[in-house]
Amino acid sequence: MEVRAGAGPRCTGDGLRTAGPKSSGRAARVSAPPWARFSAWLECVCVVTFDLELGQALELVYPSDFRLTDKEKSSICYLSFPDSHSGCLGDTQFSFRMRQCGGHRSPWHADDQPYNSKAPMTLQREPAHYIGYVYFRQVKDSSVKRGYFQKSLVLLSRLPFVRLFQSLLSLMAPEYFDKLAPCLEAVCNEIDQWPAPVPGETLNLPVMGVIIQVCIPSRVDKLEPSPPKHGDQENLRPAPMVLTSIHEPDLFRCFRPVLTHVQTLWELMLLGEPLVVLAPSPDVSSEMVLALTSCLQPLKFCCDFRPYFTIHDSEFKELTTRTQAPPNVVLGVTNPFFIKTLQHWPHILRIGEPKISGDLPKQIKLKKPSRLKTLDTKPGLYTAYTAHLHRDKALLKRLLKLPASLWQGVQKQRPWDVQSALLKRHLLELTQSFIIPLEHYMASLMPLQKSITPWKIRPFHQDDFLHSLEHAGPQLTCVLKGDWLGLYRRFFKSPHFDGWYRQRHREMAQKLEALHLEAICEANIETWMKDKSEVEVVDLVLKLREKLVRAQGHQLPVKEATLHRAQLYIEMVIGSLPKDLQAVLCPP
Repeated sequence: MEVRAGAGPRCTGDGLRTAGPKSSGRAARVSAPPWARFSAWLECVCVVTFDLELGQALELVYPSDFRLTDKEKSSICYLSFPDSHSGCLGDTQFSFRMRQCGGHRSPWHADDQPYNSKAPMTLQREPAHYIGYVYFRQVKDSSVKRGYFQKSLVLLSRLPFVRLFQSLLSLMAPEYFDKLAPCLEAVCNEIDQWPAPVPGETLNLPVMGVIIQVCIPSRVDKLEPSPPKHGDQENLRPAPMVLTSIHEPDLFRCFRPVLTHVQTLWELMLLGEPLVVLAPSPDVSSEMVLALTSCLQPLKFCCDFRPYFTIHDSEFKELTTRTQAPPNVVLGVTNPFFIKTLQHWPHILRIGEPKISGDLPKQIKLKKPSRLKTLDTKPGLYTAYTAHLHRDKALLKRLLKLPASLWQGVQKQRPWDVQSALLKRHLLELTQSFIIPLEHYMASLMPLQKSITPWKIRPFHQDDFLHSLEHAGPQLTCVLKGDWLGLYRRFFKSPHFDGWYRQRHREMAQKLEALHLEAICEANIETWMKDKSEVEVVDLVLKLREKLVRAQGHQLPVKEATLHRAQLYIEMVIGSLPKDLQAVLCPP
């Protein structure tokens, strides 16, 4: 496959810009550089077409300033098209995730820190991967040599807002396939007028005559599955298209064929086990992978995952090698060839064709990996893993034996139906019951208030934690029985424990630094300085300045009053030093 060199012209004039209603209560924004607001949401927009001689070809990258490496262009081309086994006719939406080959290559990128510091861990910007949201169309067309029109419109972003970007594509793509480049330029210019995503705010995003209303989740939000807070809609014309969530998959619809094994799959995700999802099409594959990786919330999924992966991927050899243990990755694939290639993987989930009717599909069975031999292997979860926890039979009964009236909700694919809320609550409570004892033990490692220093967090001893479970374990909040101790022991060896511990230790260290800074600011600095040498006083100034810079960069949870007092202390201390030292510490 070759990649066409080409990118659409960048329109920076005002002719195509469409100003729309701003988020309620927001002040008029200062004009930003071209594409600064666009890049707060998207990296670029790509168009991939099928060329009879070249195969998949990158037809357009917009804005043209965004630079992709040849390897990235090749990956986008292959990942934007279903493989020949899928046979996707009509319109298909799916997503993929690919590794970046280097740092940012757009000149208009802003700092991620302000957004990441307020966003939930699960919704922070990807630091080393791109997420591609694809709208693929394949329809008969007698004017084309092959007899089919085949083209994909791709939104490339580092934000995991799958439902927002799929909704945006459902508006953009049909119009683009009819009107091509002028339509794309106009939409990109409209996105460049959007306010930046700010966690905790409800935003109105105008595009193509429609206002999409979204609430950007914040890390202080409650995790209960409840309807979102809607902004003021009375003055919006037309009435906005309100998205109940910008990122959450419809768990029940995704897990319908595997409901009896949801807890087993939850354990596999918790332990970071390698898993292959073999699905009939990229949309089913990507939805299942995203549902699996989201079922650990509020715990961040720390392993690699690929919602859609092909044999042409640049990392194919790296991820499928037999010379070492399978990596901690969840792979979504559609080519049956992977059954043979990945036979050495410990867990393979084979999903059949989704049912069009509203009836509950036949539940797949647990099967031994040794039965996974042929390319036409039947649906099933092929694994030798034995779950540590017993099934929640009451939940399964409620999910599997619903009144007929409720199944109509499944048929219409409502995103917040009763079943999804039930399943989401169950998985959330299961994860919280598992994590709460870890959080309590971690909190006990903090030093007492009277002996606050930034370096006194006690080490995490696994045996001490396991002993604490006898009186403060998950049995206090969860009715499920089973081998909780065995699950924790395996969890300690997983990437998720490492990711969770590093994050909590970092947050605790920042909290200690903040408390230490507050203690310094509350002390009588003049009394402290009386018997100190100039070297010690200068050292205090330098350390206070360092803490002040970190706090002002939102890296320390410090109040504004404390920052102001620290600045006054620095000025006062410098003023007490000889003139030559003052000149060194405060150069003109």
